[in-house]
Amino acid sequence: MVTPPERKVMVVADPTPHSAAALQYALSHAMLEQDELILFHVENPNSWKNTFSTFLRKPSFSSTSTAPSVPEGASTDIDFLDQMKRACEIAQPNIPVRIEKTDIDGKDKATVILSKCKALGIDLLIIGQRRSLSSAILGYKRSSGSMRGAKLIDTADYLIENSQCTCVGVQKRGQNGGYVLNTKTHKNFWLLA
Repeated sequence: MVTPPERKVMVVADPTPHSAAALQYALSHAMLEQDELILFHVENPNSWKNTFSTFLRKPSFSSTSTAPSVPEGASTDIDFLDQMKRACEIAQPNIPVRIEKTDIDGKDKATVILSKCKALGIDLLIIGQRRSLSSAILGYKRSSGSMRGAKLIDTADYLIENSQCTCVGVQKRGQNGGYVLNTKTHKNFWLLA
């Protein structure tokens, strides 16, 4: 039996439920045993002060394991990247996981992510995606070149359209409702959990 070649899979990691959904999708549907998982976080010190406690309280990635939880009243200053890595190691112990971080340095987030994908030789990029009612109805603005000035397009849509590797935008639908996936060739593809 021929084993598929090793791939580098990168999940854009943020302290948001959308990022948690992307990671859940990656672990349950996209990762193969010989793959390497890279959790990539673009730091923008002025943009967020959120915690990752919603991810930690989510149900387990598989029926046999549980994600770590945060006790009520505990400090919310948790290093969410370490928590994500630990949850990955519990859910998929045979898959190597590493953390990469970088500062935004005045660039837009999508440009930084695309640059990192190229530098690391990423084969599959997965990003959590949030759809607003207006973007679902009106669609999104396609832009060429830099994201600067393209106010209607979100980071996930930009990455899907401009990534050299396969990029999957993931939206979680309810507790057991599955995922809505977006790629360059497939829009709003429903995958049951």
